Amino acid sequence: MPVGRFSPVLARTRSIHAPISPIAYDCVKLIFVRSGSAVLLSEFGEKPVAVGDVVALGANTLCGSEPEGWVTVTTLHLDRDYVIDQVFWQHAALLADRWDAQGFADELYSEPAQVLLLGEDRAGMLMPWLDEMVALSIDGPAAESFYRLQALLFAVLDVIAPFVKTTPVRRTHSQRLATWPGLPHHRRFAPLRTETRKAAGLLRTATARRWTLPELAKAVHLSPSQLGRVFVNAYGKTPMTYLATLRAQELARLLRETNLPIEVAMREVGWHSRGHAARLFRQCVGASPTRYRQLVRQKAAS
Repeated sequence: MPVGRFSPVLARTRSIHAPISPIAYDCVKLIFVRSGSAVLLSEFGEKPVAVGDVVALGANTLCGSEPEGWVTVTTLHLDRDYVIDQVFWQHAALLADRWDAQGFADELYSEPAQVLLLGEDRAGMLMPWLDEMVALSIDGPAAESFYRLQALLFAVLDVIAPFVKTTPVRRTHSQRLATWPGLPHHRRFAPLRTETRKAAGLLRTATARRWTLPELAKAVHLSPSQLGRVFVNAYGKTPMTYLATLRAQELARLLRETNLPIEVAMREVGWHSRGHAARLFRQCVGASPTRYRQLVRQKAAS
């Protein structure tokens, strides 16, 4: 979530006139295009967006933008745990508990970067609600406006939900019984473990290091299987996938800000196989390193 006092929902409107490098936030983002247009780079590849489009990004999903002149957007930042809670209550008849909801959500929303084509008329209907959400969240969370903010959010989600691509998930009654841990009032929602934050910090401060899962697990005093489980619960990705995201973000910066040869830049961020690096970079950013550098230089020359 953006810096400031914690809130599960935050809304901001801004006009963008310069390219934004690929960056990942630890929250779910819904970006509503109000005017202008841009080209986005993310896991869906290179896609144009214009008025009436909504960009849906899962937590820790890299996305960058190249405005075509300018673009004005309203962005909703939604805390990932808050979103998982909504998934749990929406599908409570199928799920054992909130932790079961995390895996269910990962299966249901298997495409973490999507462009939703609402159209100008339908998107225009949302603008007064989005403006009010911005006004309510601009000064930080306020208890007296909590329910109004939630009501506006649910109204917006009700409109866009039919446009979100989902993956069918089959849950049978016997599966539900097999995983049920006890009566609902016995559930415990445990806080995130400090080991996960420490592991993420180690990866962020030494991105180029040749990390292995056993080595990282030893550094935070967990077994590899324990670390993998708690890290996915905390960040929605395995430690090695999270590391790939960090490396892609840093490689994009080097390609944008330096003249280093691409293979040298790859080694700088910790990738020593060009084919492997190019594949992971494309998965995270939506374009190959060569294509990304071309786009940056074309934009600078225009």
